[in-house]
Amino acid sequence: MHDIAVSLDNVGLTIAGKGRATEVLKGVTLSVERGETVALTGPSGSGKTSLLMLIGGLERCSGGRVCTLGQDLAVLSEDALANFRLRNMGIIFQSFHLIPTMTAISNVAVPLELAGRRGAFDIARAELDAVGLAERANHYPSQLSGGEQQRVAIARASAMRPTLMLADEPTGNLDSVSGERVMDLLFALTSKIATTLILVTHDAELAARCNRQISIRDGRLLAAP
Repeated sequence: MHDIAVSLDNVGLTIAGKGRATEVLKGVTLSVERGETVALTGPSGSGKTSLLMLIGGLERCSGGRVCTLGQDLAVLSEDALANFRLRNMGIIFQSFHLIPTMTAISNVAVPLELAGRRGAFDIARAELDAVGLAERANHYPSQLSGGEQQRVAIARASAMRPTLMLADEPTGNLDSVSGERVMDLLFALTSKIATTLILVTHDAELAARCNRQISIRDGRLLAAP
């Protein structure tokens, strides 16, 4: 039997709105093996990001079962979910989500310190060096380019050596050259630490670099071999 990193069984997500509820995901069943790289593709509003958020426990499903790294996420409290993410997942967003009042090295050190890791700043410095930003360690996000900020975000996500990496349009705010460099780094790092990668993207070339592509339309999977 294969080692499964992510398992979704008939998962639905309905979000309450003004006057009516919106069914965002409908009967999604999916398995992702450990070490696999998977691209989630589809038009805007199809449910790609919502699916990623469910896998990461950042959103609760309305029906079905989400099991991530062997853990049924439904039984965890919000605090337990946060701790589970901290110790097992790296999450990279399109808009970087760096703390503006902290330097690059402090941003990378934050999850390490929260986890009680010794030598957090030494580890953070090594992670920044791995993404080519050792000389920018003491710069604030406002002093960095978009590509540099995303590389800091990758360093922060990989610092804890996560079992699962989730990336939501990580090149969406970058020019093509910066985007390509960021993705080269992300694939190299995930390969180095044998991390499962699930990536939301509109970029066909980027999706083609993954082991598998899964298309989502109107909240349903079109292809999940």
